Amino acid sequence: MKIALAQINPTVGDFAGNSRLILDFTARAAKQGAKLVLVPELSVCGYPPADLIEKDSFLERNAKALQQLAAYTETGGPAILCGAALASPAAGGKRARNVAALLCGGEISFVQQKMLLPFYDVFDEQRYFEPAAQQSLASLDGQPLAITICEDAWNDKGFWPRRLYSVDPVEQLVRQLRTLPDPIAVVHPRVILNISASPYWRGKRLLRRDMLVAIAREHNAYVAMVNQVGGNDSLVFDGSSIVLAPSGELIAQAASFREDLIFFDTEAATAPISASSDDPDDIPATWDALVLGTRDYVRKCGFSKALVGLSGGIDSALVAAIAVAALGAENVLGVGMPSEFSSSGSIDDARALAANLGIRFELLAIRDVFETYQRTLDPVFAGTPFGLAEENLQSRIRGALLMALSNKFGALVLTTGNKSEMATGYCTLYGDMAGALAVVGDVMKTRVYALARYANREREMIPANSIAKPPSAELRPGQRDTDSLPPYDVLDPILEAYVERYCSAEQILAERTAAGDSVDLALIRRVLSLVERSEYKRQQAAPVLKVTQKSFGTGRRFPIAVKVEV
Repeated sequence: MKIALAQINPTVGDFAGNSRLILDFTARAAKQGAKLVLVPELSVCGYPPADLIEKDSFLERNAKALQQLAAYTETGGPAILCGAALASPAAGGKRARNVAALLCGGEISFVQQKMLLPFYDVFDEQRYFEPAAQQSLASLDGQPLAITICEDAWNDKGFWPRRLYSVDPVEQLVRQLRTLPDPIAVVHPRVILNISASPYWRGKRLLRRDMLVAIAREHNAYVAMVNQVGGNDSLVFDGSSIVLAPSGELIAQAASFREDLIFFDTEAATAPISASSDDPDDIPATWDALVLGTRDYVRKCGFSKALVGLSGGIDSALVAAIAVAALGAENVLGVGMPSEFSSSGSIDDARALAANLGIRFELLAIRDVFETYQRTLDPVFAGTPFGLAEENLQSRIRGALLMALSNKFGALVLTTGNKSEMATGYCTLYGDMAGALAVVGDVMKTRVYALARYANREREMIPANSIAKPPSAELRPGQRDTDSLPPYDVLDPILEAYVERYCSAEQILAERTAAGDSVDLALIRRVLSLVERSEYKRQQAAPVLKVTQKSFGTGRRFPIAVKVEV
């Protein structure tokens, strides 16, 4: 049987658009002789639908779209295996099911309900769906198929040292395959199909592939996993759909971060292929994820243009470069907003960046506005020294100007704060945090530099001076980031250990000492205290594009009013 994997980019709630995508890829697969087309998890409605699942009308539209897709198969052509959300027929339990529906002969011939519902990190499927009580084999043209949905393949006892679930749907299905009559087992190889919506983070592609290799080898089966691609809110889906031979060898692989269509034939020998790079520190993959996430966030929200406040520093320069790669230079506006503390070099760097990127650049000096604010506040501020309030006021003036431009021209504001700043609270509410999307909010400062160098791989996009100069908010004379924070090469490993791996201060000290860093426990605890005291800011921040295993946002949930010992 020739099977196609249709790696598509659905939009949540766009039933008509998603159905068109499915049918377009199915038509393309038919021309290549495919008998079955796999499309990702919940592709009919888009993933993740979140509380839309609670609406009866949403489930009804899922069912209607599925019936319409099934009707397409009535006149022949490939069968379609696609994901949808359907109402649960049970009187008790959750109201919805996450299903893989096999469409052929003009009808829904088989439905497999998802059994393992993830409830960690960004996932909250137990909130919405009723888990399957058991799994059953499907059949197409006499070929038995073991159909699984994303997490159902993520509980192999031979791969995970600690499993989250007591049951393994793949094992259940393979046991059924083993009970088939010998002639069937001889004629038809074992085939395990998985339709997924598995989000990207650094290292995820390698982990996913290694896990599926273990399944293929353990069960002596072909394993085909089709994964969603595209950005939906904070999540970026990399695609990277794969097919593995029973030996575990890779025999087909889709592109990462773009739509693709790949094939394999269970009855024809296929030569193994080389896997793409999966370096956990893969800067090109992080770049591609941020570009795709930015493009889809802006366009799926109904916009086409973006605004970036350009300070002349590296963070805003990187965000602008990503925005241009995502939307095109004609759709990006850079805005410089110098104050009396902005250096002429920073203004020059912002201009040079705009010229290098080919974007429109506007200069809106804030000195007069700042002075007006100060005169207004003078009766209350009288007798107090210039300090944090005045510094943050400049940032908030800039935020207000950007939002005014956003309203006037219908462009989304992209915030420019990095993960190091968001972690420590080195950012201003309603100032530099104002905007629609935190493009690099999951990128530590040290990786910002690596991404900037990658942006310059073919020619200078980000001015060399923006990369070389010491980072500064330029909100008071002679200000440097190191006035408030440790150097980023010291700070970032501490933050990574605490934010992404939940290490204690003592564990971090042991790690950094072993790595040869000269840090003490007092410094580590000061950094951890900054993280804890800044939770109220992060919970008011723009959505963050997730590119690490633990990003700020829905996948990291902490109380605001809390006393934590660090």
